[in-house]
Amino acid sequence: MAERLRGERLQIMLSPEELALIDDFRFAKRMPSRASTVRELFRRGLAAEGFLLAPVGQQSRDFGVAANRSVRQRTDAAPAGAPERPPRGGGNDRA
Repeated sequence: MAERLRGERLQIMLSPEELALIDDFRFAKRMPSRASTVRELFRRGLAAEGFLLAPVGQQSRDFGVAANRSVRQRTDAAPAGAPERPPRGGGNDRA
């Protein structure tokens, strides 16, 4: 398999609630890292249909996901026999 080049770094700031949603999705789907989880969520979001364009003048802070719990509600529980999730905030995982 050809090695993928990832020459650009994208840094975003997340609230603790947003990070918790990403971690919950990651562990429910058994994703290997936060970075792979975010890339998968980007892929799904870019493939989604039925969303509107942002109104002119809307700011970045208007696009938080923590208040939108539908992501958490749609994630499946971890499969039977899946390893327990490590505690949040103590990992050395880099997104």
